Amino acid sequence: MADEITVLIVEDEDAVRLTLRDYLTKSGFHVFVASDGAGAIEQMLDHDVDVIVSDYRMNILGGHYWIRFLQKYCPDQRVIITSAYLDGNVEIPYPILRKPFDFAELAQRIKALVTN
Repeated sequence: MADEITVLIVEDEDAVRLTLRDYLTKSGFHVFVASDGAGAIEQMLDHDVDVIVSDYRMNILGGHYWIRFLQKYCPDQRVIITSAYLDGNVEIPYPILRKPFDFAELAQRIKALVTN
């Protein structure tokens, strides 16, 4: 089933983005990557995406503005937010996975979002 799922990874740390891309690809997912929210929009315009896995803090179109963009312009999009720095005062309307996280757990969460 994973090979039918297209994932967009939005992560500004090269090592995390590329390692996650490689893991999910080897796990059978179809994967696109972007280093920030602006790059993610380009990918979303060019490709159908089932799930976005996005870091919260990014220098270009990240954080609160990225969340607001997704809510307003992509209300039906499945999203998982990753972050090591979120505090309890930030409201995120999507599932959150705290960094560092287990890649296998992320893969399971992606599958669960698509099948539910």
